[in-house]
Parts: sequence; structure tokens; C-alpha cells
Amino acid sequence: MTIGNTVEVNSQQLEVIKSMEGFVRENVGTLLKPVEESWQPTDFLPDFSKEDWHEQVTAFRETAKELPDDVLVVLVGDMITEEALPSYQTWLNRLHGVTDSSGIESSGWAQWSRGWTAEENRHGDLLNKYLYLTGRVDMRSIETSIHNLINSGFDPQTENDPYLGFIYTSFQERATKISHRNVGVMAKKAGEDRLHKICGLIAGDEARHEKAYKLFMTKVFEVDPAGGMLAFAKMMRKKITMPAVLMHDGQDRDLFSKFSMVAQKIGVYTAHHYAEIIENLVRDWKVASINGLSDAAAKAQEYVCTLGARYKKLAERMKFSGTFKFSWIFDRDIDLDILPPQPEA
Repeated sequence: MTIGNTVEVNSQQLEVIKSMEGFVRENVGTLLKPVEESWQPTDFLPDFSKEDWHEQVTAFRETAKELPDDVLVVLVGDMITEEALPSYQTWLNRLHGVTDSSGIESSGWAQWSRGWTAEENRHGDLLNKYLYLTGRVDMRSIETSIHNLINSGFDPQTENDPYLGFIYTSFQERATKISHRNVGVMAKKAGEDRLHKICGLIAGDEARHEKAYKLFMTKVFEVDPAGGMLAFAKMMRKKITMPAVLMHDGQDRDLFSKFSMVAQKIGVYTAHHYAEIIENLVRDWKVASINGLSDAAAKAQEYVCTLGARYKKLAERMKFSGTFKFSWIFDRDIDLDILPPQPEA
């Protein structure tokens, strides 16, 4: 039964999630890094406690000068997405059976939720400070965008269903890994080795988090294959809504769409990546080889197994054009023209 944007999770689902608590507790230590072994934002920034802090800042800004505006725009959008973290933990804590009701519970699920949040929190902190120190972006516009995004809320359409939640996060963590990794590659090409390393470390965190949520969903498929399959198809039919879809700078309500087009144009995160992530999930969860399903679950299986190829065909036909100003970079223009491949004469 659906009530508003929530669903009344059935007793079987709750039993599955409850039965996984020990499994999560056993694995949380390998899926998260100990605090004392973790990097922190200040490891990659000028040290203002040192006498040569001015020289450090000057050198920092010099290497950031060569970053192209389109890479800056995508980096800003990625940072804003990371900075809205409080709303993501709130969402995670609403998934039935995964809640940390007191905020300090010792269950495996609670340990994972808090540990995941703590690791993710560093991403926005570091990228925010990095961008501020470059002097190349309008930080007030960016801060307004963060404020508006958190204030606007976040609805991944998972309906508080833990199965849908794990599918969503499996997809989303891989997507953010791809985006951060590709921004790092472009930073390297521009001679910005510091940002290349930063993005690589963040992508590494996202890869571990992707592994965790995939592992949770793998366990669901083992225990409740029909329920897992129906949930997978349901989430894919809804489509994956990116966390920052409601971002705006107080002026442009279409800001997320334009940011996404820049990411598409320069190859940071594209429609092809969306299709490839679906195929990756189908492959890693061994969806095609799951047997003994109900008729409904078997139809869901057929749907998800062919979905990636369908999205790849759609990606080939994608096109858009235009030149847009971004307040994040002091209203400088970005050319967004992208056309589908033309047939050879």
C-alpha cells in the first residue's frame, strides 16, 4: 500500500532486512576505513599555520588557472551535490528496517549509515575549499545553490523501501565515482595534478560505497530473489533521479539541466554511462541467471536485462544546443552544442 511517497513495506522485506543486520555488522569494517587511516581535506590544501602560507596559496592558484570553464562548472555541480549530504543521510535513515532511531545505535545498519555519512562529508568539504581558494568561481552563487538545494529537499522515489534504496545507491555511487574520476582525468590534462589526486581519492571512496550497496543488494537477491527482481525493475522504470536535480542559484531554475548538459558534452557523465551502469548492475548481481521466479518477477527480469541496450540506442540519438551563462563562473558562457553522429556521405 502506498501512502503519499512512502510504501508500507511487507513483512517479508522487513524480515530480510532484519536478517541481514549481522551480515552488515560483519562487513562494515571492510567497507569503511578507520578514521585514523583516512585522508582529511586539509591534507591537500595550503597550510595557513605555516610561515610560507602565502607562497603556498600563490602556487595553488597558479596550477588552477589552466582548468577550462566547462570542467569548473562540472566540478562545482559535483561539489554542490556532495555538500547536500545532510539530506541524504536523512533519506537513508527513513528506509524501513535500516533506521538509526536514537542516532547512536550500535546495530550494523546504524554503524554503516553513520560511517558512510562521515566519509562522504569530507568530499564536499574538500571540493568547497578547493574551489574557494582558486579564486575562479563565484562562491556566493555557489553557496546560494547549496542552500537552495538542501532547502528544496530530495526525493529519489524510493518510497522508504530498503530494496529500492539499495538499488538507487548502488547506481548513484557508481555514477558519482565515474563523474569524479573523469573530472580528475581532465584536471590532469590541464596540468592540475592536485585536483587529479583529490578526485581520484573521492572516486575511491565512492567505489567502496558502491561495493557496499551492491553487496547489500546481492544478499537481498540471495534471500528474496523475486522481491529483489521486482524492486530492480520498479526502480529502473522510475528512472534514477540525480540527487542535485533541484539545485538552483536563485535565478536559474533550469540550472541542473544545464550543468548535466555540460557534463554530457565533455564526457564526464553521459547518457552512455547511465546505460553502462544498468548493464553493470545486471552483470554484478547475476540477474540473468536467477531461476525459479514468479511470472511477474520473470517479466521484471526480462525488462532489466534488455534495458541497458535500449538506453544505449537512445543515447546515440541525444542532441542539444545553445550557449548558457553560469553564475558559478561569474556569468561566463559555456557552449553546449552536441549533435548525434551523422551518417557518412
